[in-house]
Amino acid sequence: MLRIFDNTDTLLTALADFIVDSAKQAIHKHGRFSFVLSGGSSPKKLYTLLASDAYRSKIDWTRIFFFFGDERYVPATHADSNYRMAQEMLFTPLNITPGQVFRMNTDLAVDAAAEGYEQDIRGYFVEKPICFDFILLGLGDNSHTASLFPHTSVLHEKEALVKGLYIDEVKMNRITLTAPVINRGAIIAFLVYGGGKAEAIHHILEDARNIDEYPAQLIHPEKGEIVWFLDEPAAANLSVDLKKRN
Repeated sequence: MLRIFDNTDTLLTALADFIVDSAKQAIHKHGRFSFVLSGGSSPKKLYTLLASDAYRSKIDWTRIFFFFGDERYVPATHADSNYRMAQEMLFTPLNITPGQVFRMNTDLAVDAAAEGYEQDIRGYFVEKPICFDFILLGLGDNSHTASLFPHTSVLHEKEALVKGLYIDEVKMNRITLTAPVINRGAIIAFLVYGGGKAEAIHHILEDARNIDEYPAQLIHPEKGEIVWFLDEPAAANLSVDLKKRN
C-alpha cells in the first residue's frame, strides 16, 4: 500500500498515528508490542514526535519492546550509533527502561554481535513464531534498506536472522536484520521523504526485480502488511497508474 502526503509534517503525523494504532492492537492482542526501529537521519523527527506531549500519553510505553533493524559497528556512545540516536530521541524522553531495549552489542566482535542479537530475538519470542509487530524501515538513495546494501552477500541469506558484514560502499562493518526475518513482520512500514529518494522508489516499486541492484525489492511480507509512507517529492517518479491502484 502507498500512502502519499503533501509534506513531511503530515506524513510524520500519519505514521505516528499508525504506530499508535498498531501498538494498541498488539497490546490488546498479546500484551506487548515489538517495535523494530530504523536508524539514520530520516526517523529522527518521527521519534521526536512520538516522544512529544502530543503522543507520549497515547501509548502504554511500559509494554513496548524496542529492537533495531541495523547498526553501525561503532561504540554505543558514538555519534553514528543508531542506538545512541534512539536513546536521545526516544528512550530517555519516554523513560524507557533498559529491559525494554534490545541493542546490537557492538562491544563484541561483529560476528559475535550478530549471533548474540539473533539469540536475543529468539529469546524474546521463546517458543512462539518470530514475528515482530512493527518494523520501521528507511531507504537509501542506492535502494538499500536496513544494512542490506547492493551487491552484498547478505542479500542471499536464507537462514540467519541477523548478519554482520563489511560493506565496502561505506567502508565499515554493519550488523543487520536479514530479509527473511523482516518479511515475517506483521507490519512493515517504509518512511521515505525527499526528492533525493524518488529514483530509488521508482526502481523498487516499478522496475523488474533485481535484488542485487535494488535490495529493498527483497521486502515482501509473508503474511503481514507493507505500507509505504511517502511525501510527494519521493513519489514524483511513480506512474499515475501505480498511484491510482493505491
